[in-house]
Amino acid sequence: MTESTALLEGTNVDLLLSEAELETRREHIASFIEGVVEDAGAEGAVLGLSGGIDSTLTAFLAVEALGEDGLHGLVLPSDVNTEANMSDAERVAELLDIGYDVIDIEPIVASFVDAAPAHAADDRMALGNVRVRTRAVLNYFVANAESRIVLGTGNRSEAMTGYFTKYGDQAVDCNPIGNLYKCQVRQLARHVGVPDEFVEKAPSAEMWEGQTDEEEMGLGYDTLDAILALHVDGPFSKSATMRTLDVPEPAIDRVTELVAGSEHKRRMPPAPEPP
Repeated sequence: MTESTALLEGTNVDLLLSEAELETRREHIASFIEGVVEDAGAEGAVLGLSGGIDSTLTAFLAVEALGEDGLHGLVLPSDVNTEANMSDAERVAELLDIGYDVIDIEPIVASFVDAAPAHAADDRMALGNVRVRTRAVLNYFVANAESRIVLGTGNRSEAMTGYFTKYGDQAVDCNPIGNLYKCQVRQLARHVGVPDEFVEKAPSAEMWEGQTDEEEMGLGYDTLDAILALHVDGPFSKSATMRTLDVPEPAIDRVTELVAGSEHKRRMPPAPEPP
């Protein structure tokens, strides 16, 4: 069984793309990035590099679209980032031969805590969001100074479930891989030549020490992707999804709750209708 015809692990649903479809996506995303930069009249793009699969794939595709000089990488570690991930982030930049800067964000985060010590010092979610939003500010600071746009790294699975920080990692000019489920991100990464050690890493937003995406969401990405594709994006009822995937009802309820509870993140801030 080849990867392009393999079923998602633990399910009997095939969301994976054929080799021809992968190449079409590759060309389409690279063209998209080039078009966004051209439409903005920009000189290139800035991308935050985390050492994870999403930012790594986005970097590979951006270099295809813009060339090495067209992409500026930012490695933005904090006290909760593992040294291995930050080393991987730098290794991606070096593999692609792009210019990059390493900026420790923890002093900036500490200044927020010093300014409002009663509100954030012991709240790991609040502090985690400050870290993510600090990175967004730095991305735009460098992008504005260099007449570049900011590339996002969000995928469809994260966007649908709200697994991102509002005005943080989605404070970007575009999301080149935003239409790909996580399983498709991994597959396209292999297709474009991303080393396997990046593809196989456990995904983590690293908002606090020891965090992993799948542990926080309560289910694996393969199951999440399949439920999203069949039940949220697709026409399957809850019972049909349970039978097709052989998953318990709480797993489907968890996904639908994540989607419903994060709806506000996918919309512009509301304003009242005219009286």
